Amino acid sequence: MPKMKTHKGSQKRFQKTGTGKLKRGHAYTSHMFANKSQKQKRKLRKTTTVSAGDFRRIKTMLPYK
Repeated sequence: MPKMKTHKGSQKRFQKTGTGKLKRGHAYTSHMFANKSQKQKRKLRKTTTVSAGDFRRIKTMLPYK
């Protein structure tokens, strides 16, 4: 059986936490900040965990992480 290849785009976007969850950054953080409130921009800075529905799909793209 050959080795599985890591999806390089996913490797750059997701990090594993100590408990085995996956961290991700928020979308909507690249431009048009004049239309967003300060509260929204502040909340988008922080990372969050991947939802349970997406976790299994992303986990297959990162077999060795």
